[in-house]
Amino acid sequence: MSEGTPSGIHRLSLSTPFAIGRVNAYLLEGDPLTLVDPGPHMRETRDELEAGLRALGHELEDVEVVFLTHQHHDHIGLAHEVVDRSGAQVAVIEPLARYLADYETSMDRDDAYAVEVMHRHGVPPDVTSTLNQVSLAFRHFAASVGTDRVLADGERARLGGRDWTVHTRPGHSPTDTILYEGNERLVIGGDHLLEKVSSNPVAHVPIDAEDPVAAARAPEGPGPLRRYLASMRETAAMDVDLVLPGHGEPFTDHRGLVTKRARMHRRRAEKILRETDEAVTAVDIARTLWRRVPVAQQYLALSEVLGHLDLLAGEGRVAASEDGGVVRWQRT
Repeated sequence: MSEGTPSGIHRLSLSTPFAIGRVNAYLLEGDPLTLVDPGPHMRETRDELEAGLRALGHELEDVEVVFLTHQHHDHIGLAHEVVDRSGAQVAVIEPLARYLADYETSMDRDDAYAVEVMHRHGVPPDVTSTLNQVSLAFRHFAASVGTDRVLADGERARLGGRDWTVHTRPGHSPTDTILYEGNERLVIGGDHLLEKVSSNPVAHVPIDAEDPVAAARAPEGPGPLRRYLASMRETAAMDVDLVLPGHGEPFTDHRGLVTKRARMHRRRAEKILRETDEAVTAVDIARTLWRRVPVAQQYLALSEVLGHLDLLAGEGRVAASEDGGVVRWQRT
């Protein structure tokens, strides 16, 4: 249950309905008893969480603080139920607090943004509609929850008997957050760094955007992949002996992993560049790179391509043009 974790930190592997598979919750024993990322709102997940806590001598009602690493359903979903049953405080960064305060509105904004992104980058209307319906169906895996303590980047927080430093690491989502404990050189990383799979830099609506559709039509500055690469460089500069990730086993050599991921993204960018000798849409490139992507994963594939095109555009190697509301990319 908690193999590979330091004393007083227990990893609970929980079911999800998503392609990524099981998600890790972490129980941090000590004052205050803290639960990190309780998993999606599913009966099976709740039963597994409760069984895991009981095996450690605790009940769900004992939890005193819930910390959430980012906004995705598989990490935040059960937070509202844990809070309802335990009275636990929720501690998150300010952008995530805003997202969680009105979950339905946040999802409406994200869906409106995603639909416009798909329209602009060549996804057929029937596929766009299907993907939007998939997103709507996934909403019941999470719900709104209030925040009791708003954390800032660089702030120290006492959680589970240890003093952690909060670091924002946007890229995989706009709200990615890690916890760092300097004495033992530990990171609780959510989906920021995963050893076995590369975290996808998902195209989400910017948290501060007033109009999600307008945000999808206007350049917002560096895209999620460029932000993610910058975040990984920041983490690589830290002295870390062990990463406790949101999925998979704990691992060491975070710098080696960051180097590996950076090289992978560079190779993919060069591969995508070779597809832009003629003006093409992002979805054209996605179909060339991944010929058999399940429908539910196609927005992730589009996000991946758009992230690399933004990286290339930032280097002045590709440029976008728009015709009839559809964006095409070509090598400069």
